[in-house]
Amino acid sequence: MGRLYLVRHGETLFNVQHKIQGWCDSPLTARGIAQAKRLAAYFDPLPLDHAYSSTAERAVDTAELIIHGRLPVCHLKALKEMNYGVFEGESQSLNPARPKDFETFFVRYGGESSNTTGQRLLKALTEIMQQPDHQNVLAVSHSAACFNFLRQLQDPTEVLAGGFPNGAVLVFDYDITGFHLLRVDRQTAQNL
Repeated sequence: MGRLYLVRHGETLFNVQHKIQGWCDSPLTARGIAQAKRLAAYFDPLPLDHAYSSTAERAVDTAELIIHGRLPVCHLKALKEMNYGVFEGESQSLNPARPKDFETFFVRYGGESSNTTGQRLLKALTEIMQQPDHQNVLAVSHSAACFNFLRQLQDPTEVLAGGFPNGAVLVFDYDITGFHLLRVDRQTAQNL
């Protein structure tokens, strides 16, 4: 059995500006850097054997701050955020009003469906956890990517209701039957 720690990257400039990020990028803010450093303190006592991140700068920087040279960080495109097509870099006020509408809305504008995003992460994270010596794995990704991954496994309503702020950690056990959510740790994002 393995354990996966799936982390949302630290706060970014676009988060503060309420802009849609997706596959485009913006740097971590001072608060985002502080969140990543708090995550380092969270992970330091844990026996991590591998670390992965999305190829987006905000995820790479978060992962590097968490690991701070302890392990190499492997960058994977499959862990990238959902693609929002022409809406990337635009105001979040342009997002659909209902969560259900996110499922296919962006496809007609050159983006991905939420199911495509979730399946992409499920495939990548399953392949990671099936590798030998992958018992305690860190993976840094993005809000919608993490949420849509969770949607592939269970009803995410309760987790979404509790929020999934920057720096939050989804902790999963992984075994022959797949991923099983143990808890959501949100404390690294609070009180900053």
